Amino acid sequence: MSEVVSRFLELLRLKALDDCLFQGSSEDLGFKNVFGGQVIGQSLMAAYRTVGETRLAHSLHAYFLRAGDPDHDIIYEVTRIRDGRSFSARRVIARQHNQEILSMMVSFQEPEDGFEHYAPAPEVKGPEGLKSELEMRRKAADLIPEKVRDQLTRERPIEIRPLQHVNPFAPEAIPAVKQNWFRTISEVPQEIWWHHCILAYASDFGLLGTSLHPHATTFYQRGMQVTSLDHAVWFHRDFKVDDWLLYSMDSPNASGGRGYNRGLIYDGDGRLVASTTQEALIRKRS
Repeated sequence: MSEVVSRFLELLRLKALDDCLFQGSSEDLGFKNVFGGQVIGQSLMAAYRTVGETRLAHSLHAYFLRAGDPDHDIIYEVTRIRDGRSFSARRVIARQHNQEILSMMVSFQEPEDGFEHYAPAPEVKGPEGLKSELEMRRKAADLIPEKVRDQLTRERPIEIRPLQHVNPFAPEAIPAVKQNWFRTISEVPQEIWWHHCILAYASDFGLLGTSLHPHATTFYQRGMQVTSLDHAVWFHRDFKVDDWLLYSMDSPNASGGRGYNRGLIYDGDGRLVASTTQEALIRKRS
């Protein structure tokens, strides 16, 4: 396991303060605030720490309430809502500075067999030969503001290889679709909760920006106020985040200063393993 991935797993592992109370550190990825995927991944890990080992998360629904401070730890409080014969429900509240920054519900289920179908994966080029986001950032390092250049060009635990390339500093109007291949850069533990928490973390990369494509703008444009409002993930089938996964995203709507985004995540065999949705504030200030 690489040192970068080992540090990433420590970020998700959390420190137990009580049976339902946990503490997580924060990571500076070069954004102004804590990366939303980090809070989602840590919240899911906190919820997993309070259920039996046989129960697996099948869905989570989160609301971002306040921006997180990357310079301070986050406290996660889990409430046991219900433990039934097949399902368990947990509520997670993430706090910083005595204020709630995220509220999330997670539902867990005992594994069972049932009807099977799924939408087919899009026919796209495989990850081999594609340039990673990190390669492209390092190639354009001189264009990245100096104060965040090191964070945006350092090695990351998750490699992302986009099929569509967008110049963040000179974007053009394109359809509201996006496909990325992603995986961890080295193997991770086999327990399924690790793979769920890492996918939840990674599901926030790129999803929001899909709604900006038709408007020829990105996070880097002056006057843009862009932030996630909510985020949901459904886990459909077992998968491994240290194997390549295809994240196919689109944005069917933008209105009222908000952009709605959705995603389907497939494994290398074309099986649908997870789905996501997210609405974001995409406000252009005058």
